Amino acid sequence: MIHKNYIRIIKLALPVILANASVPLLGLADTAAIGQTGAAVDLGAIALASLIFNFVYWGFGFLRMGTTGFVSQAAGANDTDEMHALLFRAVLLGAIIGLLLILLQSLIGETAISLLKASDEIKVLVRDYFYIRIWGAPATLITFTLLGTFIGMGWTKHLLFVQLFLNGLNILLNVLFVVGYDLGVRGIAFGTVIAEWSTLFFASYLLLKKMQLQGLSHRLQQLRSRVFDKEKLIALFKVNGDIMIRTLALLSGFAWFANQGADFGDQVLAANHVLLQFVSLSAFFLDGYAHVAEMLTGKAYGAKDKPYFIEQVRHSSVLAGITALMLAGSIYMLSDLLIPLLTKDIQVQAIASAHSLYAAIYIALSFAAFQLDGVFIGVTKSMEMRNATLLALFIFIGVALLLTTPYGNVGLWISFIIYVVARAVMLGIYYPKILRDMSNMPSY
Repeated sequence: MIHKNYIRIIKLALPVILANASVPLLGLADTAAIGQTGAAVDLGAIALASLIFNFVYWGFGFLRMGTTGFVSQAAGANDTDEMHALLFRAVLLGAIIGLLLILLQSLIGETAISLLKASDEIKVLVRDYFYIRIWGAPATLITFTLLGTFIGMGWTKHLLFVQLFLNGLNILLNVLFVVGYDLGVRGIAFGTVIAEWSTLFFASYLLLKKMQLQGLSHRLQQLRSRVFDKEKLIALFKVNGDIMIRTLALLSGFAWFANQGADFGDQVLAANHVLLQFVSLSAFFLDGYAHVAEMLTGKAYGAKDKPYFIEQVRHSSVLAGITALMLAGSIYMLSDLLIPLLTKDIQVQAIASAHSLYAAIYIALSFAAFQLDGVFIGVTKSMEMRNATLLALFIFIGVALLLTTPYGNVGLWISFIIYVVARAVMLGIYYPKILRDMSNMPSY
C-alpha cells in the first residue's frame, strides 16, 4: 500500500515538475527572437518589462493557491455544489482584479517605469510593452483560478497540458511577430496577450469538460446564494489576503538577499545570481511535491480523515526530502562544470564555486518549507503561513546583519539557509494544531 502511494505521488508530481520546467523555455525563446532582430536596448526592455508583470502576477498568486485549498477540501467532502460555487467565486474575483489592473494601468505602469534605473530609450520600449500586455491581465488571473482548481482536484496532467499550450503558443506567436513581422518588443507583447487569452479558453474548455459543468448561467443561478454567501466570501478574502502578504514577504526576502550581495561588489552579486539559478531549478522539482501535498492534504482535511492526512504528509515529504538531497548533491558535485555554463567571467566562477556548498545546503534543507507550505495551503490555514513567513523574514534580516559584517558573503548565505529553515520551523510549530483540530473531526 505504501509503495503504491509513493508511485501515485510521483505520478501526480511529475506533470507539475514538467509544467514548471517548461516556463524558462519561454524566456529563452523571447530572448533568442529579440536577440536575432533587435539591439541591446530591446533585450533590456524585455527584461525590465517582464519583471514588472512578474511582480504584479506574483502578488496575485493567491488566486491559484487559495483556490487549490478550498477546492481540494470540497472534493474531499464530496460536495459538488461547493466545488462549482468555489469555481464561480474564484473566477469572478480573478476577473474583477484583472479589470481593475486595466483601469489602473496608467498609475501602475508609470509608477513602475519611474522606479526603473534604465535609459530613456529603454523606458519608451518598456512603456510600449506594458500598455499592450496589460490587456491580458484578466485572462491570466482567471487562468490562475482554473489552474488552482486543476491542482485541487488532482488533475495535474491537465495542468501540464495548459502550461504547454500557453508556452508553446506564446513561443510561436512571438517568433511570428518578432522574426516574421519585425514588430520587436511590441511583437513580444502582442504574442503574449493573444497566448494568455487563448489559454484561458483552452483551460476553461478542459475544466468544464472534466467537471461535467454545463449550462453555466443556469448553474450560476442555482448556486447564486452559495457563490455570494457572506461568510464564504469573507473567508476567501481573508485567505487570499494572508497569502498575498506571505508572497510579498517571500519576494522581499529574496530581494533583500540580492541587494545585500550587491554591497559586496559586482562579482559577488553575479556569483550569487548564478547560484540562485540552481536554487530556482531545484524549486521546479520540490514545487511538484508541494502541489501534491496541497491537493492530498486538502482532500483528507475535507474528508475529515486524519490517518490519511498524516500518511500523505509523510509520504510526500519523504519523496521531497530524497529529491532535495539528490539535487543538492548533484549540484554541489557538478558545480565546477555547471557554473561555467552560466558565466564566462573567471572571477565570478571562482566566487560561485567557493559558495556552491552553501547553495547545496540551502536546497537540501528547503524541502521542509516547501512541503509545509503545501500542507497549510491545502487546509487553508493562511494566517499561520503569513505569520511564519513574516517571522522568518525578520529572523533572516536580523541574523544577516549580525553575520555579514564579520563573514561577508559566507555570512549572507548562512543567513539565507537559516531563513528557509526558520520558515519550516515556524510552520512546524503550528502543525500540531492542525492534527488537534482533526482529532475532533469524525473519521470516515
